[in-house]
Amino acid sequence: MKSKAKEWYGKDMGLAVRMVLTTGLLILVYLAFLTILAQFVEFFPLLVIAAIFLFAQYYFADKLVLWSTGAKIVSREERPELHTIIERLCNLANLPKPRVAVIDTPIPNAFATGRSQKKAVVAVTTGLLSRLNNEELEGVLGHELTHVKNRDVLVITVASFLSTVAWFVMRFSFYSSLFRAGSRDRSAGAAILIFIVSLLVWLVSFLLIRALSRYREFAADRGSAIITGNPSALISALLKISGQMKRIPSEDLREVEGMNAFFIIPAISGDTLMSLFSTHPPLEKRIERLSALERAMEGFHAIY
Repeated sequence: MKSKAKEWYGKDMGLAVRMVLTTGLLILVYLAFLTILAQFVEFFPLLVIAAIFLFAQYYFADKLVLWSTGAKIVSREERPELHTIIERLCNLANLPKPRVAVIDTPIPNAFATGRSQKKAVVAVTTGLLSRLNNEELEGVLGHELTHVKNRDVLVITVASFLSTVAWFVMRFSFYSSLFRAGSRDRSAGAAILIFIVSLLVWLVSFLLIRALSRYREFAADRGSAIITGNPSALISALLKISGQMKRIPSEDLREVEGMNAFFIIPAISGDTLMSLFSTHPPLEKRIERLSALERAMEGFHAIY
């Protein structure tokens, strides 16, 4: 059964195709973006600046994420039980052990970051550790390790960087066009055009990233269920986290809202129209898929 589970695990062609398509489309969009910008600014300095920022994002994204969340890397001596669970799951998933971090906050959540499987970090909050039993914690950690296994953390990180660049260019050109309002020189028209183009680029990036982000959560749920062999534990954990999140003061949730794309459950979500643009699929759909997977696994056990 173990060999069958490993053979089944991780082969999510849907996620692989989506990551390739998202990356390819983003590259095309940003090449067009740079081409248009080059008509109004010096192209070579622009390319150098973009390359420097992309390099920094690639190599220091994990450190920035840990710093922004207040996560602290913990040793085996500090958190022996947490390390033991992660080591066991890594053996099952055929993964190198990531660094382990803990965030001192009552908000129950977890995330994975890092540019590669060997440079990964898995972080959990003290609120999560205090609320979940061992099986539920395994389910959550299996979910985060699947993100590492699928390498979707890197794709989301780089894609988010490109989207952020378009956002800042859009804001700069907007204020620049306001400052030049009433002027008839070429720079005023250029600022307006750059604003429109950067707005379109940001919107396309935003939609592509959200679509990929929602699907990767389904893939990580599936991977966790297969690694642990216990989909019901992850279902229980998701319900607990979601229920506890509603009891956390809204001001505390807003402080970490920027990390929603990385969390297993978004800090702030809703049933409004904006939920269509959420980084995560609805909890009900995740539970529905996990329940179907549990039935399929039970049938597989019955046959073998």
